[in-house]
Amino acid sequence: MNLPTRATVLFDLDGTIADTVPLIVASFKRTLWEVLGWEPTFEQCKEWIGRSLTETFTGLAPERADELMIRYLEWNLANHRRFVRPFPGVDELIAALESSGRTFGVATSKRLESALLSLDCVGLTGRIPLLATEEDTATHKPSPEPLLHALATVGSGPAEAVYVGDAVVDMLAAQAAGVGAVAVTWGAATEDELAAVGPAAIVHTVDELRDLLGL
Repeated sequence: MNLPTRATVLFDLDGTIADTVPLIVASFKRTLWEVLGWEPTFEQCKEWIGRSLTETFTGLAPERADELMIRYLEWNLANHRRFVRPFPGVDELIAALESSGRTFGVATSKRLESALLSLDCVGLTGRIPLLATEEDTATHKPSPEPLLHALATVGSGPAEAVYVGDAVVDMLAAQAAGVGAVAVTWGAATEDELAAVGPAAIVHTVDELRDLLGL
């Protein structure tokens, strides 16, 4: 893999630095069954990972989007500690970034409250210098706006940055923002799904990611 070292490293949260996919899938399944009377498949749930809840529920049932969001968030927040786990090696990856002096942070479609809880569940409270969440932008991945907002916050340009994510929408947002798109295979999407959108690199382990980032 050939990717020039970038000064700024941005990460997706769900399925990239925190193992939240089982929680998200369970939350979608429970919410849609309770409110709409049908249970989505795992593949359907995967399609919604990385997108904002507002967009997802408005697309599914616009007249009941608010109810769906309230139910989802109530159950999701209450069950974080039951489901969310750290990915092996991510703590050490963040420690290496802290020691490197490079700029890094998270740009996620999660709401701030949920993002903070997810970070706490994996031992990263207070260790992510930049956290851009759903509340910070009007549009969300695959729009580049969340990434561009994060870069503007730290004063970095797209050519100086890389975005690391596990979902197709992450790669599309990175490409639209003009930053290096790095896909990881331990989250929601398969390697084939990620490869189909042409990221700059695909990594299979956190150690591979550290090497790619020059850490």
